[in-house]
Amino acid sequence: MNTQTTTTQPMSTKKQTAGRDALGAFAPKFAELNDDTLFGEIWTREKELSPRDRSLTTITALISGGNFEQLPYHLKKGKENGLTQNDIAEVITHLAFYIGWPKAWSAFNIAKEIYKDEAPRAAEAPKNEVPKISDFPVGGENTAYTKYFSGKSWLAPLSNNKDLNAPVSNVTFEPRCRNNWHSHTGGQILIAVGGIGYYQEKGKKSVRMMPGDVIEIAPNIVHWHGAAPDSWFSHLAIACNPQTNKNLWLEPVSDKEYAEATN
Repeated sequence: MNTQTTTTQPMSTKKQTAGRDALGAFAPKFAELNDDTLFGEIWTREKELSPRDRSLTTITALISGGNFEQLPYHLKKGKENGLTQNDIAEVITHLAFYIGWPKAWSAFNIAKEIYKDEAPRAAEAPKNEVPKISDFPVGGENTAYTKYFSGKSWLAPLSNNKDLNAPVSNVTFEPRCRNNWHSHTGGQILIAVGGIGYYQEKGKKSVRMMPGDVIEIAPNIVHWHGAAPDSWFSHLAIACNPQTNKNLWLEPVSDKEYAEATN
């Protein structure tokens, strides 16, 4: 394999047992339909409708019907499937004009709890100030690599002992910022430490990155990485085989490619 990824597994691919756990003895048929049909068959039809869109549809239906008991679970599920705080806030605001203000308020109170640990929204960061989204330093603006990035980034070298041959840096991206398509002759390891980001290899589906996720990039694999459209993002970048490792920078990631990768 060229890349080994440790990421949050979409909930749609997990074996569902909630129905049997809660109602297996009382209503076994209902439990079977819930676990095996609804979640085992309908939610796994990802080619017909993405997990993100299924979560969005389900959350909208629950809020509209005032079914708030099931809402926390599906907000968590939606978060794992790619729905951001901004997405949810906009959805509830839009629904408020159709379903009523009280339902919107109730939904917001639940959503705030689910998304309380998400990175600051882009609009909340003061102009020209980088929000604190991890325990690692932000460093200075990454001006040496400006021509290889779409948007602004910041670079903070973390290792000082060159004899160790293990250079580590924290890279911070503003929302929508990403680097060009590129490869490393010696490979690279990325460790997400703050916010929400994306990684994509040429010709493959993108990978959503959350704090704690690790991406291992084999030598000479063409790829890009950067921030989500509405979130700052930081990752540690570790160069492999640093004595011979060189970067090959290619063309920028187009707006269309970025939009397709982050939707």
